[in-house]
Amino acid sequence: MVKQPGFFDVKGRLARPSGLGDQLEAFSWTVDFEVFRPDLGQALAYSDGRKGGHPPFDPVLMFKILMIQTLNNLSDERTEYLINDRLSFMRFSGLGLSDRVRDARTVWLFRERLTEAEAIERFLERFDATLRNAGYLPMSGQILDATLVAAPKQRNTNAEKADLRAGRIPEDWQDRTAKLSHKDRHARWTLKFTKAKRQDDGTMPSSDLAIPFFGYKSHISIDRKFRFIRKWKTTDAAANDGARLREGLLDKTNTASGVWADTAYRSKANEDFMEKQGFVSKVHRKKPQLKPMPRHIQKSNAGKSVIRSRVEHVFADQKSQTGLFVRTVGITRATMRIGLANIVYNMRRFLLLERMNASA
Repeated sequence: MVKQPGFFDVKGRLARPSGLGDQLEAFSWTVDFEVFRPDLGQALAYSDGRKGGHPPFDPVLMFKILMIQTLNNLSDERTEYLINDRLSFMRFSGLGLSDRVRDARTVWLFRERLTEAEAIERFLERFDATLRNAGYLPMSGQILDATLVAAPKQRNTNAEKADLRAGRIPEDWQDRTAKLSHKDRHARWTLKFTKAKRQDDGTMPSSDLAIPFFGYKSHISIDRKFRFIRKWKTTDAAANDGARLREGLLDKTNTASGVWADTAYRSKANEDFMEKQGFVSKVHRKKPQLKPMPRHIQKSNAGKSVIRSRVEHVFADQKSQTGLFVRTVGITRATMRIGLANIVYNMRRFLLLERMNASA
């Protein structure tokens, strides 16, 4: 005999994930998603409905679906399936068992409209205002760094790579619309240097390993105390880290002047720029070529590393918790993907700090 569902069955089933610490439910309690509604409405520019047609889905609900997707590193199809499958996802989205779940195509179109409107920057600024209103002001200096974000590898010839680097569309692609739409013309190859692993015979290689890497690069500036991402930028993987410092990556609203970064940001141009802008450089100094590192510089760098290393925790959190990866084609969509990962990180960080303050 099949048991008929009772009125309180769903509520009882949801009580279990709540007791185990449902992160999405905590998001609903802590983050006011309604603050994004004005920016969503401006970016989407829906019609007033006088011409008829099916009314659009609630933009805040759709934005929450993007948060679910980003937090769990889901494809559009997997997002549709899991919202249908998981009660906790439905609860966070504000959907009931009888409500229609948005399909993968709808999720894709919603994200595309926001991407075309370049709205992600406004969303981060809006949530940053929420953080400031909650008392999380950037007042202790800032830390800069960048991390590589993988994208699907492109199988291009050397001639095609040369055309792409020169900003040209390869001749063979120009009349092949389908192929062109699947080719990422903005992602680049670079070498990722990593610590060499011990070999089978127990010896260590003489130098670090250089691993080919294809994709994009996420540049961020976090405040030293609270570790929220305050400024960010997306480039191809081969872009120089240090040059981004002069392209709006510094947070001028941070009341403390210290700027911490690794040796990739040490250059005369950057030092002069920071001095003119009123910042105090705490950037690591490079080892003199063919000479040992002076003792006092080595000690100074070690002290800076204690602070600078905090930014590595941000990247580790993004890659371990949200599986940061670019599935899309083109830097515009990659910027949207990385921007969503940044805002989800800030929300998770906000939730953690609020819990710590509540238990203090």
